[in-house]
Amino acid sequence: MAATRKAVLAAMGVLGGGAAGVAYALNESVKASELELHTSHFPWPHDGIFSSFDHASIRRGYEVYKNVCAACHSMKYIAFRNLIGVSHTEAEAKEEALGVQIPDGPDDEGHMFERPGKLSDYFPNPYVNDEAARAANNGALPPDLSYITSARHGGEDYIFSLLTGYCDPPAGVSVREGLYYNPYFVGGAIGMAQALYNEVLEYSDGTPATSSQMAKDVATFLKWASEPEHDERKKMALKSMMMFSLLFVISYYIKRHKWTVLKSRKFAFKPPQ
Repeated sequence: MAATRKAVLAAMGVLGGGAAGVAYALNESVKASELELHTSHFPWPHDGIFSSFDHASIRRGYEVYKNVCAACHSMKYIAFRNLIGVSHTEAEAKEEALGVQIPDGPDDEGHMFERPGKLSDYFPNPYVNDEAARAANNGALPPDLSYITSARHGGEDYIFSLLTGYCDPPAGVSVREGLYYNPYFVGGAIGMAQALYNEVLEYSDGTPATSSQMAKDVATFLKWASEPEHDERKKMALKSMMMFSLLFVISYYIKRHKWTVLKSRKFAFKPPQ
């Protein structure tokens, strides 16, 4: 009877597990979130354990953002001073700041005015408010790009794939007017038109401005914007590993030195005569 009971319980367990597996598979197969194409992982130069950002790519990515992306997307948490020592010198960052007009005020008469930017100013918003942004983009609100790689699954892989993934919709898929088909976007229909084309701008360092090159550079720039401490964090990790390795050797030596007498001593029992 005990063996029969065990066999019945085992069979019920197998059937229950199989039923749960089938239910899970069916549930996952009909999820709308699976309608988008998952991005591949690309070999970014900063992916290594102790690898730093390609700072030339960050500078080019800033040029792409400034000339293409800034027309619709804000980066309200990044200031011009953050560029110093990363992609620009202090003089170059000041020149970039002077090139924009920043709303300020009120003045002595209570009026708002515009002034040239300073290093302490943040990147300007292309729209006055969210309602103006929606009105200019068919009801869609362009997201702020300050932390976009941290806010999207896939990070810079997703950004690169999205910018280079525009194509015609497959047979049987229709996209309404004002939207564009991109298999990497949830649902496939995105309100942002393709922004990067070959030679849409000229890089200051002479790098050929292909669409894939620009997508790679702006993805690197946005990754840096999301994690500006990236290089310092890895440098500190390397220093910590070197320091703790030395401390481990010293600690092991002291432990052996202190315990060698205790671990090597001998107890001899001599019964009374």
